[in-house]
Amino acid sequence: MDLERILSKLMERKPFVLGSENFSTYSVLLPLVYINNEIHLVFEVRALSLRRQPGEVCFPGGKKDETDRDHRETAIRETYEELGLKEGSISRVVPLDFIVSPYGNIIYPFVGVITTLKDTQINHKEVDHIFTVPLTFFKDTKPDIHYVTARLEPEPGFPYDSIVGGKDYNWQIKRMEEYFYYYEDNVIWGLTARVVRHFIQVIEKV
Repeated sequence: MDLERILSKLMERKPFVLGSENFSTYSVLLPLVYINNEIHLVFEVRALSLRRQPGEVCFPGGKKDETDRDHRETAIRETYEELGLKEGSISRVVPLDFIVSPYGNIIYPFVGVITTLKDTQINHKEVDHIFTVPLTFFKDTKPDIHYVTARLEPEPGFPYDSIVGGKDYNWQIKRMEEYFYYYEDNVIWGLTARVVRHFIQVIEKV
């Protein structure tokens, strides 16, 4: 293989996240709806029967199916399935920045408009209930910020003798911000709060 063929291959490809073929991909929708002439964000509270994160606040969403044409379609499909909305009641779906989590997931958030919540038929296998929060609350309220520290811990059998420093190697420690919003009796935090914060930062630049 000569240099020109190598450069040609590099110029033809589109760069992405290294190792992403091994990542699970999910999409979520940040739904907007008018209530009494005011824009609200729609949130779900996960069913208490779920194995993962029961009772936590989230946006509609889930894992990409093979039949989904793209991540946008995943977000729309999951929202219809979880909220039981009528076909055609979600529109103007646009992407936010995607998130690469430290747990081997890529999350694709979207913003979309829901015509009305009057016709919802919630899938109670996944959703306990829904609630809405006025957009003005998030524009006027800064989140509380707390921190989580992630440490790398090599497994037994790790070849310390192959790296400089051996067992005294200075592993990096990752300090991550966690946002918390408190609205009435609801705590919005984690990935959901991160998406909200990003959304607010984007629209405040408009």
